[in-house]
Amino acid sequence: MKTLSNLKYSKTHEWVEFLEDGHVRIGITDYAQDALGDLVYVNLPIEGDTFDAGEVFGDLESVKAVSDLYTPVAGTVAAVNEDLLDAPETMNQDPYGAWIIELSDIGETEELLDDAAYEALCAEEA
Repeated sequence: MKTLSNLKYSKTHEWVEFLEDGHVRIGITDYAQDALGDLVYVNLPIEGDTFDAGEVFGDLESVKAVSDLYTPVAGTVAAVNEDLLDAPETMNQDPYGAWIIELSDIGETEELLDDAAYEALCAEEA
């Protein structure tokens, strides 16, 4: 399992990247993509949707199951990665390069984990 030290992580296996413009990008972790298996479909929100932390913002379908995607922080959808609609397998190939949504108007971030804490969480779940 790979993690990146410049990202923060949620207990529901999403990563958060803080951007210079005050927005955040969100994707799924390497641990999540490995557990899900080959991804075949992604359901994305639309720009302007607002979510509270912990709310479902979409879902992923793999050859194994359908899994909800949760917002690790509250915010408003500023952008969606529409490339994933045609190529959801990109999240399997490069989970930290294949962001899913970008949020603005970010809420609290205290619940996010650093890479070491996230690795410990994954070790407990394994």
